Amino acid sequence: MSAVPAPRPAQSRLGAGVGLRARHYRDFLESRPSAGWVEVHSENYFGEGGYDRHVLARVRADYPLSLHGVGLGLGSAAGLDDRHLAKLERLVRATEPVLVSEHLCWGAGLDGHLNDLLPLAYTTEALALLAGRVARVQERLGRRILVENLSTYLEFAASEMGEGEFIAELARRTGCGVLLDVNNLYVNQANQGTDALATMRAIPVDAVEEIHLAGHLVTEHCLIDTHGDRVADAVWRLYDAALERFGPVPTLIEWDTDIPELDVLLDEAARARARMEVRHARAA
Repeated sequence: MSAVPAPRPAQSRLGAGVGLRARHYRDFLESRPSAGWVEVHSENYFGEGGYDRHVLARVRADYPLSLHGVGLGLGSAAGLDDRHLAKLERLVRATEPVLVSEHLCWGAGLDGHLNDLLPLAYTTEALALLAGRVARVQERLGRRILVENLSTYLEFAASEMGEGEFIAELARRTGCGVLLDVNNLYVNQANQGTDALATMRAIPVDAVEEIHLAGHLVTEHCLIDTHGDRVADAVWRLYDAALERFGPVPTLIEWDTDIPELDVLLDEAARARARMEVRHARAA
């Protein structure tokens, strides 16, 4: 793999951020809310102009920015879409984000693209495939990317290793970082009986560069990762454990459905920031 730039030290000082959503554009343009940073879904800003790119440029002038991809499909059998990758590269060049991330998933088959983040079997074959894809993206962008763990609703009998081991080996082979979604770890633990703490212990401390927190829906049969509610108490406790292991890395409040007023997101971000400050004080 070609060498990519090391992560910037300033990332560790980002604190807690929120996702930038169209409903909150006016809040950000008029009042400059007290968020440490903002994250957007990359694909929403692939257009070269228009109001969304105008807002993004204005907000980027005031806040550090993270680009979070939902459509590249690193593990898709059909391969990486060169047009998609070219659009991502142009967006990265235009916005100079502090973080760029993609999901550890597949989303396209030979007959078309599926509108979902679909899980992979944790096999040596899948690991080799992902390593090549991640290396290609990093070389194209000229920077380290982060890969995010998924919430899943099934396990593959073909898996040869655990999720944490798979992610750790991918990071070792490619030099990529990890976006640790703590809510996804909790959802998988509740649905499948996996050990969220063991998964975290398998991931190298220096690999995690971002954390996601979100709400989920409790149903009769399983938990569903909806990103549509406040962070659950059990997820906050798991987040505390993540801070103990990985330190106060940048943390994002994800809220993508039933989006409330911005003050609700900022309140959740303040809760994360308070926990980060406690962890920092204890370490000091």
